[in-house]
Amino acid sequence: MKRLFDLLVATGALLLFALPLLVLIWMVRRKLGSPVFFRQVRPGLHGRPFEMVKFRTMTDARGPDGALLPDSVRLTSFGRFLRATSLDELPELWNVIKGDMSLVGPRPLLVEYLPLYSPEQARRHEVRPGITGWAQVNGRNALSWDDKFKLDVWYVDHRSLRLDVKILWLTVKKVLVREGISAAGEATVSKFTGSKS
Repeated sequence: MKRLFDLLVATGALLLFALPLLVLIWMVRRKLGSPVFFRQVRPGLHGRPFEMVKFRTMTDARGPDGALLPDSVRLTSFGRFLRATSLDELPELWNVIKGDMSLVGPRPLLVEYLPLYSPEQARRHEVRPGITGWAQVNGRNALSWDDKFKLDVWYVDHRSLRLDVKILWLTVKKVLVREGISAAGEATVSKFTGSKS
């Protein structure tokens, strides 16, 4: 039922947002440059890698040495708007249709984090990663890494279609009030360096 629900909602959402997506593609190209989409390999179900696609939110600005400037410099006001409204996540609907992701589940993080998880934290990969999740509606990037992972595992143990619908509804509310977009003192979110517990 979850997979059928994902397919129906993701397909319907892509059709519904087809015109706004075309406008966003034009705006991202104009304001942030090309490529329009940010693609990155992330771990999915059982840690298997897949290519996640989002709208880019940063420029490719580099310093005199050719290295990329810090996120706080490359993240423009338009990029912040895309993140605050979660519009940058809309292309992930394609990942849902392909079966790489679900509408609801633990957010797909970086591949480099895989060896850093405790056995309990690694359980977040027992389900498909999601566009939104239990951690996202309970603090998002304002949470500590340990708290996020506890919420992810809680979702794994309590997942149901009813819970997914609740999380999707809460996600809409969170996006409207723009809570927990970034960690305190960070342009985006601090890197995970391993569990403290």
